[in-house]
Amino acid sequence: MSSSAPVPFDRGHTDDLMAFLTAAPSPYHAVAVAAERLGKAGFQQVRETDVWDGTAGGKYVIRGGALIAWYVPEGAEAHTPFRIVGAHTDSPNLRVKPQPDAGSHGWRQIAVEVYGGPLLNSWLDRDLGIAGRLTLRDGSHRLVSVDRPLLRVPQLAIHLDRTVSSEGLKLDKQRHMQPIWGLGDAHEGDLIQFLEEEAGLDEGEVAGWDLMTHAIEPPAYLGRDSELLAGPRLDNLLSVHAATAALAAAAASPGLSYIPVLAAFDHEENGSQADTGADGPLLGTVLERSVFARGGGYEDRARAFASTVCLSSDVGHAVHPNYPERHDPTHHPRPNGGPILKVNVNQRYATDGSGRAVFAAACEKAGSPWQSFVSNNAMPCGTTIGPITAARHGIQTVDIGVACLSMHSVRELCGADDPYLLANVLTAFLTD
Repeated sequence: MSSSAPVPFDRGHTDDLMAFLTAAPSPYHAVAVAAERLGKAGFQQVRETDVWDGTAGGKYVIRGGALIAWYVPEGAEAHTPFRIVGAHTDSPNLRVKPQPDAGSHGWRQIAVEVYGGPLLNSWLDRDLGIAGRLTLRDGSHRLVSVDRPLLRVPQLAIHLDRTVSSEGLKLDKQRHMQPIWGLGDAHEGDLIQFLEEEAGLDEGEVAGWDLMTHAIEPPAYLGRDSELLAGPRLDNLLSVHAATAALAAAAASPGLSYIPVLAAFDHEENGSQADTGADGPLLGTVLERSVFARGGGYEDRARAFASTVCLSSDVGHAVHPNYPERHDPTHHPRPNGGPILKVNVNQRYATDGSGRAVFAAACEKAGSPWQSFVSNNAMPCGTTIGPITAARHGIQTVDIGVACLSMHSVRELCGADDPYLLANVLTAFLTD
């Protein structure tokens, strides 16, 4: 048996994903990094308060932790349909409360609120940084990221919890998940003053904040042959990264008959009901304004939407070798087996037979293998932005993704080749 590592499809793409994950510890950073990459591909930012024109080229809108980007090819008509890749920028984590400075018994702590549905145990005894967005008194924003050991949620020693081995770990979100960051008494304003210094701001300049913790351990290849990727926020920055690369590639492709779009939403992990979420009006407004800017009216908008297709790309479950009974007995997605098609007849995923054909065609064009995922009938199925997008905008939507383990952990796991395969499929979809 050879001990040499197998040749990957394109390790450079996965290397770039790892750099993207490290540079994006919050949705605001993810949007900024994606926008910077699109800017290098010729895309220009437009503001929602400006008058838009219908000229050809790449454009994008940023609102908070969400980004909508699109490329209008030469000769596009008002009723030209869209090809959309949808994803989300947020991940489950611990977020800083409005009054963050806390502590007791000589420990200084940061008061946090649990965001989304994280695997709480995975946040214990991790070296954590802090990142997010600071709102200044003049209404502007400043991104901040402290990417060094700053916080830690300490687990109770087994000597003080003798039942943990027999009854399992039980964590109270309020009492047990508050991280420590030093010794001494808590003083109001300490954390924000510290972050003002980190961001090079004057004391008292910050009027508001949207801050969250992140594990500082960098992404890494894992396994004897390095065929796996371990890292934070694979759910769902893996899809945001792949879709950004695919949109840039589509913008450089001649003869497009569709308008390729990237829709990277925030707040998917808590239901998408936000002005930056998939259940908000942002995507529909941007698409409509694009139609109207090219001289179209309501009829053109209806025609464009009727022929539009969206791939909702989010991570899914690979078969777990220690819990195979939790999976459907005939559907076992595996790492490096290619993207997965997610199906649920109760519309927790939006895929139907027509959507399956669209996805299969994109995989065939990309030369990529693909797999199917369906939940065990005895277990509730998760959901995505897919059904929301389909219902809100009347757009045909297909749910896809990459198979992974440890979903919603502070550190998730997928095949090292799957991000590259997904990007190829998304590129084929946007340029078909």
